[in-house]
Amino acid sequence: MNLTSQMNGIRRPFFVAVAASLAAAMALAAPPVTWVGSWATAQQTPEPRNALPDAELTNATLRQTLHLSLGGKTWRLHLSNAFGQAPLRIGAVHVARPTAAGSSAIDTASDTPVLFDGRDEVLIPAGADYLSDAFHFDAPAGTSVAISLYLPEAPHGQTGHPGSRTTSWVVHDNQVSAASLQDATSFEHWFVISGMDVAAASAAAVVILGDSIADGRGSTTNGNDRWSDALAARLAAAKLPLAVLNLGIGGNRLLDDGLGPNALARLDRDVLAQGGARYLIVHEGINDLGTFGAAGGHTDAEHDNLVRRITGAYRQIIERAHARGLKVFGGTLTPYAGPTYHPTPRDEADRRQINEWIRAPGHFDAVVDFDKAVRDPDHPLQFRTEYDSGDHLHPSPRGYQAMADAIPLSLFR
Repeated sequence: MNLTSQMNGIRRPFFVAVAASLAAAMALAAPPVTWVGSWATAQQTPEPRNALPDAELTNATLRQTLHLSLGGKTWRLHLSNAFGQAPLRIGAVHVARPTAAGSSAIDTASDTPVLFDGRDEVLIPAGADYLSDAFHFDAPAGTSVAISLYLPEAPHGQTGHPGSRTTSWVVHDNQVSAASLQDATSFEHWFVISGMDVAAASAAAVVILGDSIADGRGSTTNGNDRWSDALAARLAAAKLPLAVLNLGIGGNRLLDDGLGPNALARLDRDVLAQGGARYLIVHEGINDLGTFGAAGGHTDAEHDNLVRRITGAYRQIIERAHARGLKVFGGTLTPYAGPTYHPTPRDEADRRQINEWIRAPGHFDAVVDFDKAVRDPDHPLQFRTEYDSGDHLHPSPRGYQAMADAIPLSLFR
């Protein structure tokens, strides 16, 4: 054997080892991906009228549409079994662009599989959430995305979000890549999907914690005209790289469980765990006032105690969010006299007192005066007519736009 062949025998393993070492060093030196939530929704156990029968969720494909606030090309998806009582098996997940609002049809050229630890399927433990692997999907800001997932078996305890204001579909068999879902059953809820993050190093997120007014009761199905949507559009027009994440739950309360866990109980999962969260807008408390007033017969001391507990809950939210570096903005409580709640003068005095606390310096980092934005100046216990959805509790789409317009963009600059 000559010298050259001896050297060649040495060179190959030597250079392979060097290349592997360099690759490992480069991987360590690469900056971590910065994930920012572009869309999110709060999870709960759906009440019976908003749940789906187990038979419909067995060997079933769910196709659900969400509306992104930030855009990008690299994504990850959040799935949730937070209220499940057993592990939840997902057989396959695909994302695609829908061809039209309110339609199950997708652009098949955009159909993209989503993997979990390199596999098509994932088993999510009871009470847990699960992040997908990163995947490439070109989706500009304001894009709607269809998420199709296959359930081999029905969940043991459903996890979802009843107030989607968006049409979804369920059909039997694995049809995650189907161009459209023939003979599917439609409904207006989300199940299992809880968030979608984008890789965006220079962006951040505004998180909304609230009840049905945040959730968009009174807005247009498939219209994306909640006040959170209108705020996202304003931020995009101003070229501010901020997502808006709507974590409202219809019927939610600060102090007690109602529809969904109380706001303090869900704060960590729904707000503080959101990728890129930098700002928090709190608009919650109407249902605490309304359910208290509906019981009736309370003493002045009990009214005073309710106000103290509500403002105490606000303090808890502020302190916990500040500890994570978020700025917290307080939204004043809007009028609520109507078919759902019938506040007495003492109940209304509670609302005014709470709003005075929200507006007072030294509590929230800033105030968004939703009450002033939507109330009738001549009848301040009511919405302006054009801002009322008709139930005197929830705004109309024009009312939601007025709420979004009341938020100074200077808060985010």
